[in-house]
Amino acid sequence: MIYLLTTIHVIVCLFLVVVVLLQSGKAADLAGAFGGMGSQTVFGPRGSATVLSKATTIAAALFMVTSLSLSILATRNGGAVPAIFDKKAPAQQKNNKQAPPPVGSSLPIQVTPSVNGQPQPAQTIPVQVQPPPQGQKK
Repeated sequence: MIYLLTTIHVIVCLFLVVVVLLQSGKAADLAGAFGGMGSQTVFGPRGSATVLSKATTIAAALFMVTSLSLSILATRNGGAVPAIFDKKAPAQQKNNKQAPPPVGSSLPIQVTPSVNGQPQPAQTIPVQVQPPPQGQKK
C-alpha cells in the first residue's frame, strides 16, 4: 500500500511541477498588479479558469492528500526509529570483572614522553603495584 501511494505521490509531484511551469503569468509582477489594472480587486481581474489552472488545483489537492496519507501510514506502522536520547546503551556484561593484580607485582604501562614539548617514541615501562591508601576501598 505504501509503495503504491509513494508512486502516486511522485507522479503527482512531477505533474504539478510541469503544470505550474506551463502556466503564463497573469501580470508582469506584483507591482504591476497594484497599479492601473482597472479593477477594484487587489491583484487584478480574475478571468475564467483555464484547463491549466484547474489541473493545478486538482494536482495540489492530490499532493496534499498523498502527503498526509504517507505521513499517517509512516507513523502507524510503528517502525519509527527512536530518538537518539531514547536509545539505551548496550548492557555491559557483569562477568568481565578481573581480579586486581597482587600487591608487589609489576604491570607494563605504555608512556609517551616529551622533551621540550616534542613528543618522543612511546615506551613500555614496568610499574610496581602499590597497596591502596588507608581508608579507600579496593
